[in-house]
Amino acid sequence: MSLFKRKSKKEKLEKKYREKLEEAYKMSTINRSKSDELTYEAAQILKEIENEK
Repeated sequence: MSLFKRKSKKEKLEKKYREKLEEAYKMSTINRSKSDELTYEAAQILKEIENEK
């Protein structure tokens, strides 16, 4: 039994997706176009997650 489990590709993508959405939310008050860009990137990551199933 291992103490440290390796993350699957899906888990890594989910983490990246959450980080992009969080960053997009923070940018929404500063730079709306950058926020939209980050939201788009998060949507692309979500598509990858759905393809992993």
